Order: sequence, then structure tokens, then C-alpha cells
Amino acid sequence: MRFRATILLLALSWLSLLPVIGKTTPRLHASTYLRHARAGVERLQAWYAPQTGLYNTTGWWNSANAITVLVDFMRVSGSKKYLPVLSHTFQVAPGTGRPGFLNEYYDDEGWWALAWIDAYDLTRDPRYLAMARSIFADMAGGWDATTCGGGIWWSKKRTYKNAIANELFLSVAAHLANRAANPANKAQYIGWANREWQWFQASGMIDRQHLVNDGLTSTNPRACVNNGRTTWSYNQGVILGALVELHRADPGTGALHTASVIANAALRHLTDAGDVLHDTCEPDCGADGTQFKGIFVRNLMALNESSPDPTYRTFVHANADSIWQKDRSSRNEFGTVWSGPFRGGDASSQSSALDALVAAAELH
Repeated sequence: MRFRATILLLALSWLSLLPVIGKTTPRLHASTYLRHARAGVERLQAWYAPQTGLYNTTGWWNSANAITVLVDFMRVSGSKKYLPVLSHTFQVAPGTGRPGFLNEYYDDEGWWALAWIDAYDLTRDPRYLAMARSIFADMAGGWDATTCGGGIWWSKKRTYKNAIANELFLSVAAHLANRAANPANKAQYIGWANREWQWFQASGMIDRQHLVNDGLTSTNPRACVNNGRTTWSYNQGVILGALVELHRADPGTGALHTASVIANAALRHLTDAGDVLHDTCEPDCGADGTQFKGIFVRNLMALNESSPDPTYRTFVHANADSIWQKDRSSRNEFGTVWSGPFRGGDASSQSSALDALVAAAELH
């Protein structure tokens, strides 16, 4: 009996340690995720090109997203290490043939506007907010009610109306509304945001599964319907951040509920059995698709801040863990397929994966 009692006591003692053992997993330690993010950011900056203020191995709009994740990392970590990078890019990058951060594509402009709004939120440097306002003014010039009843064009060639350009237009308008000191300016931005959102809802780009397809079929005013093209992860993401900001600016729109519906649909349809996010282009996503998933995670975090959901936390942790464990090189490079295996990385896939790692740190 004494021997059995001893075994029982040992068993109970071991069981009592289980909660403690569980607490040692990285999922419960912000410092672990922050350490992973810091290592990833250091590798990202190895691709930074001071002569252009951009990132080698990736494109113009991708560099805007890299700047954004750099800002988010500093905000979460409290580091000020990369503030000179923001200032340098702000001064130098327009000299690459894109004065005022403008080019032929309205969606490219939207990414830079959001990057500078994020930089303004971190630094309160008025130059960044002024640049975002200037970029938005150019984007507003792409609005055309004579084709498809409204919305902005994808490019200044005016050949295609798609989701991403219009989601970004909505997001920038709503962000600027929430940062406008002048009531008249605030009302103007809210007006643009509501006009865009009303058009977008009626456009048909949100399908029956509550996913956002790529764009509209035709420039014929009577034949503008959902083109049924790919439901890219970033189209499910940008709309979330846009609707969160619209809700803050104009709470009566019901935008927050719609954002939750779209987010939940994306988690149902675009993840695998391990909750890891995928785009259909994997493993070969070209120069653009490598950026998409991080954008979704970043904007899901904005929704979680306004409308917390344990499902979102589980998702973020699952993806951050999978990136670190299965899609990382010995040099802390991150690839495109977050469930692994690692097949190579660049500044685009690196900054995209960093969105997930920074999000996991931020949750704590």
C-alpha cells in the first residue's frame, strides 16, 4: 500500500506540472515572438538599399509594405532603431521616378499612403500625414461614376476596376478621417469613405461566401459584375482594416459587423487543417503574391483590436509558429508557403511573414 501511495503521489505531482509545462510554450511568451520578429527584421534590413530608400529583391509597392511592418515592429517592441530608415525612404524614394510617391497605379499609391499614415501614428511627424493626404488627392482623381456606377480605376490607363484599388481608397479615406484635425476635412474624408463603401457593397465583388473576388468583368456600364477571379488573401484583409477605420469615423454604418463576417469567411476558406493561411498561387506566387498573406494578418489584427475574437488569436499564433518552425532558413529568411518547407525568400516574403510574427508579439 505504501508503494502504491508513493506512485500515486508521484503521478499527481507530475500532473500538477502540466499547466506549468504548457506555460513554457512559445505561444504564451511575447518575448519569444518579439525575439523572432527582431531576427526577421534584421534580415529584412539586409535587403534595404539606402541609395533608393527601397528594398532589393522586390518591387515598389512591396517596399511600402516593408516600411509598414518596420513601423509596426517599432511600435510593438518600443524600439526606435529604424526611425532613420523611415525618414531616409521618405526623402529618397520619390527620386526613383515616383515624385510624391505617385505612379501609374492607384493601388500602389494606396500602399504608400497607408505606410505614411502608420509612420505618422508612430512618430507624429506631420510630414508623413501630409504626404498621405497628397497621395489620396491623386487617388480621388481615379473616381469615375460613368463606368460601373463609381469606384476608382486600378490604373490611370482606366482599363479595369478591381477590389484592391477600391479597398485601399476606402481605407486611406477612413484613416485620414480619423486623423483630421479640421472638422470640414474630417467630413470630406468620411464622405469619400461612405461613398466608396456604398459603391463597393453594391458592386458584387463580395461573393455569396462573403469572400472578395479580384474585380469586375467589364468596363461596359451595363455589364459590371463579379469576375469570379481569385479570392486573394490580401483582398480579404485590406477591407477589414478599412471597415474598422470606417466604424471609428462613422459608427452607424454597421461596418464592424461586415468586417467580422468577411474575416470569418476567409478563415474558413483560405486556411488548412492547421489554421495556416494559403493563397492559390503557392508555391510560385511571382513578385506580388508573396506579399498577400501578411497584409491579411495585419488587418485582421486591426479588427481584433476593435472586436476581439479568440479565433483570431489562435490563427495568428498558428501562423507565426508555423513560419518560424517550418518556413525559415538558417539565416532567418522566411518563405512564401508558411506551412513549409522553406524554398527561398526575398524582401517581399520576409516582410509578409513578419506581419504574422509582429502580430503574435502584439497579442501579448
